[in-house]
Amino acid sequence: MSDSELVRLKPRRIRVVCWVSAVVLLVVFTAVATSLTGATGNGYGTFQRGDQFAMVGLGVLGALAILLFTRPRVEADARGVRVRNVVGSYELPWEVVRGVRFDRGAPWASLELHDDDLLPMVALQAADKETAVEGVRALRRLHQAHLATLSGGASAR
Repeated sequence: MSDSELVRLKPRRIRVVCWVSAVVLLVVFTAVATSLTGATGNGYGTFQRGDQFAMVGLGVLGALAILLFTRPRVEADARGVRVRNVVGSYELPWEVVRGVRFDRGAPWASLELHDDDLLPMVALQAADKETAVEGVRALRRLHQAHLATLSGGASAR
């Protein structure tokens, strides 16, 4: 394990699903916006150009909200691990990590910390199957290398 090894992990399947969903949502809202013409019903109101723009704007906001789910990433090296989830980011040195967990039936992997907290890593999703397993193995190798460095330094004293 070299000191310069960098592990970068992103979810795969959810990214494809989110991009397709965002495009479909934007197309649907644009199609609805173009059909907003004429009277609003039995009342005296009529759809204006601003109503159409507002509908497209809502589609854009909805698409952007869906694309938030493409945000998760994990980066790790010999110094520590950086986790970016849908909401929130964490940068942790390996000293605070007890282990890397990917429990059976869990939707994603997590970091087990020495203070008994679990930090979810949404970037390593069970839906990605073997890719997620390989990512967890790479993180475990980095963590083990760090532990070996610590025990090597302790025995040298």
